[in-house]
Amino acid sequence: MASMSAKSANTPSPAETATGIEGFRLLDAEAQSRLVQAVFAALETAPLYRLQTPGGRPFSVQMSNLGPLGWVSDRGGYRYQTTHPVTGQAWPPIPDLLLDLWAMTVGGDRRPDACLVNLYRDGAKMGLHQDRDEADLSAPVLSVSLGDAAQFRIAGADGRTRTLRLTSGDVCALTGPARLARHGIDRVLEGSSRLIPGGGRLNLTLRIAR
Repeated sequence: MASMSAKSANTPSPAETATGIEGFRLLDAEAQSRLVQAVFAALETAPLYRLQTPGGRPFSVQMSNLGPLGWVSDRGGYRYQTTHPVTGQAWPPIPDLLLDLWAMTVGGDRRPDACLVNLYRDGAKMGLHQDRDEADLSAPVLSVSLGDAAQFRIAGADGRTRTLRLTSGDVCALTGPARLARHGIDRVLEGSSRLIPGGGRLNLTLRIAR
């Protein structure tokens, strides 16, 4: 197993009682650095690019994927596919450290087959949305934050939204009542971390797509 800090392991984030989201603090500084290096090495063969919504609007974040399947969006709609839309090549594998993190947090017999990579820079944000393009909507979603802190917004069962600050190394699991919760990133606190080469926030979202 990759080295990870167990600081506050399995300790709920401040949002858990309101929304059902589970928060973990498992990645120490050394593990964060190794994970960033592994992801940027993979991005050399699966470069970040800017997707479009089905309506033709560009996303403000740059995206790529790791694993057997990758989430993509264009005028043809939202979907998972096995190849990078720009290069035509298969997505690089998910780093072992992320697979270990999945096992430590959400566990289960099934492993993720998709990891969406989002890079937030230059005022990029993400509107409220649901993760619902997967075959099994009961399977958990695990989100890893690296680099600059961000203001994360999530809707509770009552429909009202609440915010919490995600910092580098924070890990959130969308399970149970939070699995289909609407969520997004209101803003990134630029310059709050020096972890990401060139600056910004890197978000890694692990999913079981099939």
